[in-house]
Amino acid sequence: MGESVIPLADLRVAAAPLVVPADPAAPSGHLVDRLERPLRDLRISVTDRCNFRCGYCMPREVFDTRYRFLPHEALLSFEEITRVASVFLAHGVRKIRLTGGEPLLRKQLPTLVEQLATLRTVDGTPPELTLTTNGSLLARLARPLREAGLTRVTVSLDALDDAVFRRMNDVDFPVADVLRGVDAALEAGLAPVKLNMVVRRGVNDHEILPLARHVRDTWGPAVRLRFIEYMDVGTSNGWRLDEVLPSERVRERLDAAFGLEPLLPASPDETAERWRWRDGRGEIGLISSVTKAFCGDCSRARLSTEGKLFTCLFASRGHDLRTLLRGGASDLQIAGAIGLVWAARADRYSEQRGEHTAAPGERRIEMHYIGG
Repeated sequence: MGESVIPLADLRVAAAPLVVPADPAAPSGHLVDRLERPLRDLRISVTDRCNFRCGYCMPREVFDTRYRFLPHEALLSFEEITRVASVFLAHGVRKIRLTGGEPLLRKQLPTLVEQLATLRTVDGTPPELTLTTNGSLLARLARPLREAGLTRVTVSLDALDDAVFRRMNDVDFPVADVLRGVDAALEAGLAPVKLNMVVRRGVNDHEILPLARHVRDTWGPAVRLRFIEYMDVGTSNGWRLDEVLPSERVRERLDAAFGLEPLLPASPDETAERWRWRDGRGEIGLISSVTKAFCGDCSRARLSTEGKLFTCLFASRGHDLRTLLRGGASDLQIAGAIGLVWAARADRYSEQRGEHTAAPGERRIEMHYIGG
């Protein structure tokens, strides 16, 4: 490798210590940041490992056999994850998404889902428990996860053509196994399944229509296909603006082929612009984080594999929650520390992308470490 790469395990030194208020108040169930954005979603990365080497996330030339992933003892335990999730729920979180890396690589994951399913929001209702996966292990785990309390699953699938898909995942994994995983999720009762395609101009944009046709003809409304603009997450994927195919161009292709009509947002902080097929075969989503930034409605906090709290997907610095969890802090103290971090939040990287200039030596956190 020509470039010197800093293993993400070493980025632990970049985490800021959390400040615990001297007299923390009990969470009110409504926490807002400096831009009046409430805390509603928590994304938890349960592993920094993945069995794919997709170029836009974990390119093989960086994440090779010499790459040092986090040791097991550094990872938050299921009990620690459940405890910190309960604190976030007390602040108003309503949805928890498990991510990675590839979250299905975390051993005994249904046990964690079962623990999280016992928690309650400030309204006394169970939180929405979702998971994002590459689908490689989903055929085997869909039913155990559903029985444990998972409510929904999102599957990443960047091409229908097997040769293209194998080339993009860079481990020669067949697309048929992912499709079987989607079938298993539907059979287990995890409908509607969301299917995410990251679109890179000149790499897989020719797969937009074939994948859309397959979803329409095979699953109909049970699967919601979403197209995501290729983003500059992390610093190792060699992102270039000319590889971004604007969502508007994606919409034009789909509309010309099948016919689309707009849908209203399902919630104020929804990231996808929703459209439905005119013939009633379901809906699609367009996630335009590059060309139509939606920072103004972002309600998401992110917890890394080993307990660092991040307030933005494009962050270069986190806040060390694990030290509090393992250092004897009370739930009230942890809640107070989280409250101070969120109250100070003013992140809006996607809206300021053109103005952003990286500080010398700055490296943004990689997607596999913090989750998408």
